[in-house]
Amino acid sequence: MARDRRRKRKVCSFCVDKVEYIDYKDVGRLRRFISERGKLLPRRITGNCARHQRQVTRAVKRARNIALMPYTTD
Repeated sequence: MARDRRRKRKVCSFCVDKVEYIDYKDVGRLRRFISERGKLLPRRITGNCARHQRQVTRAVKRARNIALMPYTTD
């Protein structure tokens, strides 16, 4: 009986806030989309839409490139 329940669909936080562009300098917001090991979290976990997930990926890679975010953790 408990298996029949459906999970509530996650909503893209960027769509809710009506964000047009994800800034790579906003490290605080980008940290939510990275695991403890430094890997990007997938869409099914974060709840992002495809468009914003691509922008998050691009922003994280740019932030790592200019040393705003680490590539890995110790």
